[in-house]
Formats: sequence, C-alpha cells, structure tokens
Amino acid sequence: MTMASRKRIVMIAHDNRKRDMLEWARHNYAVLRHHELHATGTTGGIIADDLGLEVHRFLSGPLGGDQQVGAALAEGRLDIVIFFWDPLEPQPHDVDVKALLRIAVVHNCPIACNRATADFILSSPLIHADYRKAASPGDLAPAERLIDDIGMALRS
Repeated sequence: MTMASRKRIVMIAHDNRKRDMLEWARHNYAVLRHHELHATGTTGGIIADDLGLEVHRFLSGPLGGDQQVGAALAEGRLDIVIFFWDPLEPQPHDVDVKALLRIAVVHNCPIACNRATADFILSSPLIHADYRKAASPGDLAPAERLIDDIGMALRS
C-alpha cells in the first residue's frame, strides 16, 4: 500500500488533551494545511474553527468515532493517526481506544500518542513524499500470511 504525498491525517484528543492538540495543530499549521485532515467530532470542530482548515469529522469518540477511525484505517482510507489520549484518566470507551491503537499497529500505520512523536512524524521528509508501507500481517490475506510464516520458519 502506498501513501500519497498528500497524507490523510486523523487527529483525536481526549477532553483533557484537546487544548494540547489545538496548540500542536496551530504550531504545525504550515504542514497540516497541505494534507487531508480528519478528526473525531469535537476535536475536528475545534481545529476547523480555530485554524480555518477543512476537517472531515467522524463521530465523537465515545459515540463511535474511535470505531469509525479504526474502520477507516483497516480499509486504507487514513494514513497517519495523531491521538493525544489521556493515559491517567479512565475513559468510558477504553475498549474502543485500545482497539484503535491495535488496528493502527496491525496495519503498520504511523501513530503518535504524544506531542514529541507527532512532531517527529510531521517533520519527517516522508510527510511530503509518496511512501510505500512494508506489508504487515494485517495487510496480508490468510493464505499470504501462511506462506510468509512458512518462509520465516524455513529461514530459521
């Protein structure tokens, strides 16, 4: 799967991290404006209103937005996840949060869960270039996975 030079970036922030997300988005406006932006409900509204950028909005996280984002990742409709979650505050939709993180890893999707990692992703030279992701187990059909497993076993 190839990511185009214009990345499809989704931004998600728990309530205690929305201010951090907005500050980060302001700081990275010059880069973000060149990409297709997506976000969960409230986060998307805040960013769109403040920065004047078009942001495609999913539902709010607790109302199914995290699941919508996970489905979009699995279907290859998103490229990068910026998810400022609050690890110290229990979330009523914790199961959805963990599922979203799992989907991002399974599909070899860059995911930033804090500002430092988000800054590294946006400052990478790959942010404005086409990029071919290496296949991950989540990208392979079951038969391809079996062939891959057999090949690894033979090399051992």
